[in-house]
Amino acid sequence: MTRRGLFSAAALMLLATPASAHLDPASHGSFAAGFTHPVFGLDHVLAMIAVGLWAALLGKKAIWSLPTAFVSFMIAGFVNALFGLHLPLVEPMILASVVALGALVALAARFPLTPSFLLVGLFGFFHGHAHGGEIGSAGELGYASGFVLATVLLHAAGVLIGYGAKVGLGPETRRGELATRFLGGVTALCGLVLMAG
Repeated sequence: MTRRGLFSAAALMLLATPASAHLDPASHGSFAAGFTHPVFGLDHVLAMIAVGLWAALLGKKAIWSLPTAFVSFMIAGFVNALFGLHLPLVEPMILASVVALGALVALAARFPLTPSFLLVGLFGFFHGHAHGGEIGSAGELGYASGFVLATVLLHAAGVLIGYGAKVGLGPETRRGELATRFLGGVTALCGLVLMAG
């Protein structure tokens, strides 16, 4: 990935604004409503891409285990919401996930795999609960399939950006890591802006 590409990605992250509405499942279908739920929320997008960025920085097993943790716990949080089980501080935790995951990327934090897995999973649980809390009239299976696919694609985008930075910025992987860390800092800053708003 070129420097221009990285700066373009950072600019898009800064300029993006959260949408104020989600698709109506009655008009667009349950799958589309589920798919667009994370995509239309800047907080979800930033956190999910940050998971991929952090996974790319950590490498090895983290590349698949961190996204897997997020998606697995997200589904558990969704089911929790469907059963009407109350979870406090859902929105604050989602915003905290943007700041925390962005900061972890910015700092190139390297924890053992199990704590990293559990931390990402914890954040995923809150994201999933939010999805379930806003399901409306959508069918559970179609809606869940939609937001799971969107999440997987956002994680993949983060991994590809992080990996592309390592490869595309030349043989010095340090430069690629710094570029990825820069995007993590932008993510954390966006999270703070969202918190202040």
